[in-house]
Order: sequence, then C-alpha cells, then structure tokens
Amino acid sequence: MTTLADRAALIELMGRYADIADRGDLSRLPSLVYAESVTLDFSSVIGLPPMTVALDEYVHVLGQAFAPFTATHHTITGHVLDIDGDRATLHAHVRAEHWVPKERAGGGPDRWLVVGFYDNEAVRTPHGWRLSGVKLTATHQENTHLAGPPPAM
Repeated sequence: MTTLADRAALIELMGRYADIADRGDLSRLPSLVYAESVTLDFSSVIGLPPMTVALDEYVHVLGQAFAPFTATHHTITGHVLDIDGDRATLHAHVRAEHWVPKERAGGGPDRWLVVGFYDNEAVRTPHGWRLSGVKLTATHQENTHLAGPPPAM
C-alpha cells in the first residue's frame, strides 16, 4: 500500500471505531476494528489501570458499559498519524457524549461528556489495519456521575 492509502485506511479505522460504538453494533468490532488482543488505557476516564485483554472479553465488557446509555456520539478529528511499516500510531482529538434515560438523570443533566485525545496504536493485518492499543486521555469531563461504575474486566 502507498502511504496515502495507509493514511486513508487508518483515518477510516478511527471512523469505524466511533461509528460502530454509536450505532450500538459492537459485534462488528472484532472483524473491522481490533487486532486479536488489545491494550486499553481508559485510566483517565474510569480509573481502571491499563490492561491487555482478549478481544471477545473486551467486546462483552464494552457492551455492558454502553448498555445504560440511550445514545452516544463520538467525534474524532485532527488525526496525526505516524506510519512505520506495518505499525502506526494515531493521535486524534475526541469529543464523546453519552446520554442516559431521564429517569437516571433524576431531573438533572442527562449527558456525560468526555473531551480529550486518543493516542492509539494500529497494526497491519491480512484484513487491513486494526487497533492494537487504545489510550484515551480526558482533558475535560462533565457530569461524571452519569458514567456509572467502571466495568469489571
């Protein structure tokens, strides 16, 4: 592949990552987004230490984590990519909004907002580029009480 084709594929990979989560079709994550195992670091958001997990376990936990939300919207922009052969790093800005049912909001705000950066890693596989590491660094959050407890992994 050419560098331009790789760049386009990596930016699309991040778009698929957001789109699949927001459409609630997490079953597509293994075949379209992730490598067989993935290193996750959401410590700045949910307080869990970084960990490497099997893909099927992560998809299950992610489904549980997203279940309380009536809708989510992840905007990922400003991609800065560094490609080195079959490995790449992806830095991008993210704004992630998560809405809860009115009953859970209890008359207060119904949206948990996370703003920050992704610093992800990707590897080239026989099926195209796939994420092998995801790190979210939150620089701002609103209504964190709506996030709920961290999922058990």
